[in-house]
Parts: sequence; structure tokens; C-alpha cells
Amino acid sequence: MKKKYFLYGISTLVVLIVGYLFLGGNGDKGIKYTFGEITRGDLSTTITSTGTLEALSTVDVGTQVSGRIASLYVDFNDEVKKGQLLALIDTTTLAANVRDAQANLEKAKAMYKESLAKHERNKKLYEKNFISELDFIQSQTDVESSLASLKSAESALDRAKLNLGYAFITAPIAGKIINRNVEAGQTVAASLSAPTLFTIAEDLSSMRILADVDESDIGQISVGQKVEFTVQAYPDKKFIGEVTQIRLSPKTIQNVVNYTVVVNASNKDRLLLPGMTATVDFYTAERDNVLMLPNAALRFQPSDEVMIELRKEMEKEKANLPDSLRNRMNAQFGGRQGGGQFNFSQMPGERRNRNFGRVFYLDDNGKLKMAFAAIGLTDGKNTEIVRSRNLTEGMKVITGMEGGETNNSRSTNISNPMRGNRFIFR
Repeated sequence: MKKKYFLYGISTLVVLIVGYLFLGGNGDKGIKYTFGEITRGDLSTTITSTGTLEALSTVDVGTQVSGRIASLYVDFNDEVKKGQLLALIDTTTLAANVRDAQANLEKAKAMYKESLAKHERNKKLYEKNFISELDFIQSQTDVESSLASLKSAESALDRAKLNLGYAFITAPIAGKIINRNVEAGQTVAASLSAPTLFTIAEDLSSMRILADVDESDIGQISVGQKVEFTVQAYPDKKFIGEVTQIRLSPKTIQNVVNYTVVVNASNKDRLLLPGMTATVDFYTAERDNVLMLPNAALRFQPSDEVMIELRKEMEKEKANLPDSLRNRMNAQFGGRQGGGQFNFSQMPGERRNRNFGRVFYLDDNGKLKMAFAAIGLTDGKNTEIVRSRNLTEGMKVITGMEGGETNNSRSTNISNPMRGNRFIFR
């Protein structure tokens, strides 16, 4: 018999412990809350995009004459100076063209001297009426024609020499060879579009990103805006940049209108290479050293049973307030409803500003309490507290609960704290 009473006593003790933990531990029967802390720190919102890295100034070096590459003097990644010889196209044909043009010029000079001498003689004969006027005019025409031929021969020689000079491919700028498209012995043909032999990047100590930003976000981008970006080669390293240009020409990518945003970034360590894909975060807003709470606390909505109990407690507290303060609450919270109940469907100031949120916490006695706050910037994880009478740094706010049903998916609109909310306690 004593053993039986002993077992009953043990069972009763277990029931009491369980009841204390799950019924009385958090001030509400059958509910166990999870908490987040109100902290102070920095907040920022960003717009994310992708783009391609390239040098600030890149020049494609081509050729204006056709021929075989006789010699190459540079290779990939070589540093070159302005005017440095990069390659030589075979000059055999081009040099022959110069000699032909020189010979034609000499011939044109001789023809001009001959026609000029004949004209001087015919001029004297014409003055003595030994030749007709028509013969004199023909003599003058021959002089002018031979002079034109002489000028044409001179131009042909200049052109031949110029083409010969084009066979010497030189660097138009100082920089680094980042691409070479030809090999020694290869034949290149100059046509309407000059073939690219080399690509030279002027200065790799600074890079730029051409990022595509869609039309819904471009209004938040401005010149001088701070940018952070990462590349796949260094996933744990963040690079800093700045918006320098927003190009006005739109382009459509998969039926979405995008604008090209140019971002400049320092590359003193030479870690960034042309062609890398950068994931860019444009900082559209920043707040330093602000009070903030977890977004999960703004999304939390207790069950109907808990809200009924909370409403009763608030009604009791309201009944003990002075008439002036009670009337003020009536005006702020939408007026008195039937049976002395209040409809908290509109929080104070909501008519003027929709950016308000509501959070729940436990007081020193373990009772569920509610607090309102004017909220501001959010980064998707935390939200800025602009103003609140009850919420302070280090305070624990409820972010969820176990062992009871919530109304998060049914009666709350607080998943987006920046849009304001209506809270109806029925």
C-alpha cells in the first residue's frame, strides 16, 4: 500500500512540473514562446545586379593593309609603351608599290617639263601669228593636264609610303596586352572592318563594371552612390566601387527593360581581371547606430484565444485610466464598440503614416503585452525602430511560439513591415 501511494506521489509531482513548465512558464497556458532581442546597429538596403568587369580604357589594334605577319614582338600580358612596335607585316609588295609610285612620279615630272617647254615656245609663235589660237589653247591645256598628272603621281607616292608605314603595327596607347589574335606567318586581310590583332588595356589599376539594372530599380540608382561587389574568384572578399554613369539607352533582356550602370572600382592589388562576372550591391539607403528589431517579431501574430485574453487585460487596464486619457484612446483607436469593447483596427498616427508595426513581449510578471512602433528601413532581416514608447535596447520580443496555433497566416498583414498594418482584435 505504501508503495502504491509513493507511485501516486511521484506521478503527481511529474504532472505538477510539466504543468509549471508548459502552462505557467510563459504566462499563457500551453504556450512556449521564442524570443528575439532589440539591438542597436547599422542598417542598409541594397539592390543587387550582375555585370562584367573591364578596363577603363581598352583599345583594339588592327591593320589597314593586307599581308602576311612577318614578325611579332609582343605576347600576352606584356607591358607596352605608346608607339612601341608590336608586329610587322611583310613589306615586299608594299615596298614595290612605293618604287612604282616613285617611278610614275618621275615620269609625270618629265611630261610636265616637256609640255611646259612646248607651251613657252608656242606662246612666242602665237604672239607673232605663226600658229593659230586653237593650237595655242591646246598647248596650254597640255601643260595643265601634265601638271594634274604630276600631282596625282605625288599623291600615289604618298599613299604607297603611308601603306608601307601601316605595315609597322605600333601601340596607340601605353598599357598591357590582354589579347593577341594573330601568329607569325598568318595572313591578315584588311577590308571594310579592320581585323583585330591585339587588345590593349590602358590601366588595370582601376576597373569598371557594366551592370544591368531593370527599370523598376533604376530610379533608386544615382551617380556617386556607394557599391559593394564580389567576384567568384574571391567569394569571401568584398570590393568597393562607385556609380559614375547611368546610360540612358535601354535594352530589353527577357522582356525586361534594363539600363546599363557604370561602376568604377580600384584594383591596386590587381585581383580583378577583365571579363570577370561581378555581383553588385547598390546601397540605396543606410542608417547608422539605430535601434532595430527582428522582422520575425513584426510578423508574429498570437492565436485567437491569446488575443482574447490580451484584449480583456487591456480593457481592465483601460477602465482604471482617467476619463481624459480613456477618451483620447477612443479617438486614437477608432472609437468605442458595442459592450464597452474597443476595436484596435487603427493604431495611433496610422492616418498620417502607414509605417507602423506591432510587437509582443512578456512583462516582468510573465504576462503577454503589446507595443506599437514607428518603423523605418529594413534589410529583410531587421527593421529600424524610428519611435516607440515601450521598446528599448536589449528588450526581448516574441518572434514565434511552440505548442499553440498562431494567426500569422490568417489575419496579419505584417510580413511587409514597410507597408503599415491594420490590427483588429475581435
